[in-house]
Amino acid sequence: MGSKNISISEDAYLRLQRARRHARESFSEVIRRGHWDSESPTAQAWLDAFGELPAVAESVLDELESNQRSDLPPEDKWSC
Repeated sequence: MGSKNISISEDAYLRLQRARRHARESFSEVIRRGHWDSESPTAQAWLDAFGELPAVAESVLDELESNQRSDLPPEDKWSC
């Protein structure tokens, strides 16, 4: 079987290195074990996922609105 040289970033290299099960496992073996979704997420998938979330209680929404109204910017924006 042939081989190809690829360039990867340092952080990707370190992730591959940490993913090895043992010191003799090759990066090719690590990559073959990897799992990548074959489909890109769609807007419909996002909507479906959000549809499964529980509704936010009205009291929580009221508290958020109240906090938003009372949240004023600092007098000196550089002191925060």
